[in-house]
Amino acid sequence: MSARFDEKTVLITGGAGTIAGATAQAFADRGATVVLAGRDADQLARAAAEIRADGGKVDWVTADVTDAYQVEAMVEEVVRRHGGLHVAFNNAGILGTPAPVGDLEDNDWHRVLDVNLTGVFLSMKHEIAHMRGNGGGVIVNMASNIGTHGRRPGLAAYAASKAAVSVLSQTAARDHIGEGIRINAVSPGATDTPMSFRPGETRADRDARMATANPIGRVGDPAEIAAAVVWLASPESSFVIGHDLVIDGGATA
Repeated sequence: MSARFDEKTVLITGGAGTIAGATAQAFADRGATVVLAGRDADQLARAAAEIRADGGKVDWVTADVTDAYQVEAMVEEVVRRHGGLHVAFNNAGILGTPAPVGDLEDNDWHRVLDVNLTGVFLSMKHEIAHMRGNGGGVIVNMASNIGTHGRRPGLAAYAASKAAVSVLSQTAARDHIGEGIRINAVSPGATDTPMSFRPGETRADRDARMATANPIGRVGDPAEIAAAVVWLASPESSFVIGHDLVIDGGATA
């Protein structure tokens, strides 16, 4: 992919995570100024330092995506520091505590929906508020192959939240493409992140399980997810609107 992002500012929520780091590096390698957002300042600073060590332009800002005031302030701070916001990857999310629906604690349900769905809504709302008055932009939301595309026992809250992100992204895409804001989603399958491990599982255990559980025989590389996000953010996908791109090695094919 030849796309460049020189003089573009890219905001990534859940910025201290593994996929966020790979995506931030991919954007930085293509000339973007990347701003990582999340709740833990120390983790964000370490993630930013890794990208900076490779010559990337990177910044970070603390924000809890479930708090409307903090999300509004996050976008305002990005614009204040860097003069605008051109691309947003709304990546913050949690798995929650697995449990059958009948045993799911109310607080666990609300927490997963607050982070995974309301966090995306609030982020988009304030990103759109800036973009619609400043020449448009691109938003990519993190969904999952668990949700619209597939289900897993014990993950009802997660699946419901990610299915809703997919539909929210499609609806928002129709709402705002006329204002020059292009919105899509990505739905990764099992990727080489902490979320891909079952309790007590070693890397060898996880890899052996995925060798038969996934048609491709392995988990995804975070760089593979990052490449899809960068493509969706680039002019090379300019005719792609309201799409939910599944990247799961054939798990839901």
